[in-house]
Amino acid sequence: MGGNRARRSALIGGTAVAVVLAVVVVLLVRGGGEDDDRAERAAEEAEAFLDAWAAGDLEAAAGLTDDPEAAASLLDSVRSNMRAESAAFEVSGEPADTDGEDAEDAVTVPFTATFTLPGAGEWSYDSSAVMVPAGGDGGGGGGEEWTVRWGSDLVHPELAEGQTLVLSVEEAERAPVLAADDSELAGPSPVWDISVWPARLTDADAAYEALEGLDAGIDTGALADRVEAAEPDQAVPVITLRDADFQEHADTLRAVEGLQLQEGTRTLPHAARSLVGAVDPDTGSGTAGLQERYDEQLAGTPAAAVVIADRESGAAVTTLHEQEGGEPGEPVRTTLDPRVQQAAETALADLGRDGAIVAVQPSTGHVLASADWPADGFNRALQGQLAPGSTFKVLTAAALLEDGATPDEVLGCPQYVTVDGQRFENQDEFELGPGTTLREAFTSSCNTAFIDNRDRFGHDRMSEVAQAFGIGGTWDVGAATFDGSVPATETQNQLAASLIGQDRVQASPLVMASVAATVAEGAFRQPVLVPDAVEQRYEAEGALSQDTLEALRSMMRDTVTDGSATALNGVPGVPHGKTGTAEFHAEDGELSTNAWIIGYLAERDLAFAVMLEDGGSGGSDAGPLAADFLNAL
Repeated sequence: MGGNRARRSALIGGTAVAVVLAVVVVLLVRGGGEDDDRAERAAEEAEAFLDAWAAGDLEAAAGLTDDPEAAASLLDSVRSNMRAESAAFEVSGEPADTDGEDAEDAVTVPFTATFTLPGAGEWSYDSSAVMVPAGGDGGGGGGEEWTVRWGSDLVHPELAEGQTLVLSVEEAERAPVLAADDSELAGPSPVWDISVWPARLTDADAAYEALEGLDAGIDTGALADRVEAAEPDQAVPVITLRDADFQEHADTLRAVEGLQLQEGTRTLPHAARSLVGAVDPDTGSGTAGLQERYDEQLAGTPAAAVVIADRESGAAVTTLHEQEGGEPGEPVRTTLDPRVQQAAETALADLGRDGAIVAVQPSTGHVLASADWPADGFNRALQGQLAPGSTFKVLTAAALLEDGATPDEVLGCPQYVTVDGQRFENQDEFELGPGTTLREAFTSSCNTAFIDNRDRFGHDRMSEVAQAFGIGGTWDVGAATFDGSVPATETQNQLAASLIGQDRVQASPLVMASVAATVAEGAFRQPVLVPDAVEQRYEAEGALSQDTLEALRSMMRDTVTDGSATALNGVPGVPHGKTGTAEFHAEDGELSTNAWIIGYLAERDLAFAVMLEDGGSGGSDAGPLAADFLNAL
């Protein structure tokens, strides 16, 4: 029996061992699963914190930490001092139990931070978030909640208490936009910032009256509301004036108690303002025109660094990241001639009407002037999309001449012509009679002469002739331009209107100056404004015969001596010209006109286009303005 008893004991012992081992295996398996679940939940809470930080919801991010006040303060400091364009955070490794005496069942979640910084590009570094249990079953089970243990080293491993991250940017010197003689078209200029100090505003009516006297479009009613809502010692910005504009009103503005006048400096265009464009005073970036188009070239490369700084003193402690730079910008050189540009701007300013003047050099295509009024308005000189009116008759006459007509061929010039029920007339309903020649119709700008001979034009004929002038192509000028449009017509009414530069025919002043230059030079030379930026000039399809060119030159000269462009007669340089008056319906539905004149100076290698918006005619309005411009040269 003893042997049996011993054997039974052995069996029982073996069973016990097996049971114990099974229990241990079960516990190990169960324990591993719970650990995985704990780590997963800790990582999820860490990701929620990082997502809120990346989204800029700092209050939400701070609320997921065990010290929301300290977290919100440092996160806000970093946001303000880093000025990041974007921030991204990504869990970069497996969560793990935290080492150390104060681990307290904590889990460490590693992550990678990536900031996109102005002037410094992308900057990445590794850090980690320590997650600690914040409730749940309290026993380390999978159902517990987690919170972020706050510490400055979470933001960056080298950051200590009382410190913050700061982006330091040393902006490069912005290069100027230059004229052909290397004089500056844009550069640092004195300005005056005008604001209202509510606490010192003793006579609001006098202040608003003085501001209205600037004729700068200030809404003084809305300004009064802003002043009333502001704190007494809070400056309310009103406007920034160029020094010349400020000096004109300086005495009146200085006499008003409560107006603050602060002198400063900004990068401003000195000439061709609508073309050159502006620079944002806060960011230093170009916002329009050439300043925007060539912003990277003009701005240069800034030097930047991310440093750890003392939050109280602002002193830098350690440099974490450096972006080499500090290279100044490179100038943008244009073909503008300062004398020609100034003459154009002065002529427009003296007249004070919305319009544009463009001058080009026929032999090279170089743009010598691009002026607009208002000076800071839309760049209609290069980008305007306008019906050219009777200046387009240069192309209409060219089509007739290319097809065998001569300047002395009789076309007739009736008072009106009716096309499918639509009546076409000459300006002021004049008529020249049935014996009128092409030369006479051209110099007097007789609409009906061309329309009455529309059977000599196919629907695509004017599109074909326009190609010889480069119109409708894609020009590489070095600036934004509208390069004209002469679509094929579909009806007799469209054809009739297109022959006199109406209907769907559109051009900019630059295009029409180029038309005159093509006649002067004898071939199309694509206009160029920024030669270094032009990769390939557009080549015209087709060319005009020498006989056509000579006839056009003769008729354009006669238009000045005996026709509608006599305002140019006597201008030095042997002027040639063609006037135009383009009708359009204004926003109020009323019929209005744009006044045009184009031409060239045979002895000056200069072609031009003048356009005045909303009223008048080419001969009586645009012509005298062109004479003022040309005489100033």
